Amino acid sequence: MKAALVTGGSKRIGADIARTLAERGLDIALHYNSTPPDSLVEEIREKGVRCSAYRADFTVSKDVTSLMEKVRGEFPGLDILINNASIFERASIKDTDEEFFQRHFDINFKAPFLLSRDFARVTGKGQIINIADTRVVRAGTTYAAYLLSKKALSEFTRMAAVEFAPGIRVNAIAPGLILPPDGEGEAYMETLAAKLPLKRRGDTIDVIRAVNYVMDSEFVTGEILFIDGGEHLK
Repeated sequence: MKAALVTGGSKRIGADIARTLAERGLDIALHYNSTPPDSLVEEIREKGVRCSAYRADFTVSKDVTSLMEKVRGEFPGLDILINNASIFERASIKDTDEEFFQRHFDINFKAPFLLSRDFARVTGKGQIINIADTRVVRAGTTYAAYLLSKKALSEFTRMAAVEFAPGIRVNAIAPGLILPPDGEGEAYMETLAAKLPLKRRGDTIDVIRAVNYVMDSEFVTGEILFIDGGEHLK
């Protein structure tokens, strides 16, 4: 049976993607870092598929490089990799120290790079979907290390799409105003939504629809699909 590995799959968008893939009949390997997603594992199993959780700290290289082998050992039908795990912390270029910079690149870019490499090595077929960010087309520095890591992930998407073809399709989804950052609420979201061409925020269902589209579109690879109400156009 086909299976999917969803990194950062224990909460927020990652959890919704995992639920969606389970509803499509895929077994699910859930990656998490801190709190075991026991209730989500049980919820997914109730959909009639297998589900297991795997802990890995993406700032630790051996955790990253051993993850694919562990997942493939339990799920030999591994067919989809969703690189969703990410951190989003505020700091300008001048305020970014080396540790802060390295943490963002380890989690947001290095881990997806290595996992994609290992996925291609052990499967030779399937799909990789990277979760990027609508701001990759901009040059803002409020979240400098975060944005640079997502820019790198977007370029890697195109590179991997070329190298891994024809067996593996590689695409990215770039969400915009979908969920509020930690510590922010609806007022924050409404203020930002008013600045978008569509004048409204999105929802996780918009990201899910994008995932379904990419999965079902067999002639699409190397694309970055913006789910942002037109934000990247401004």
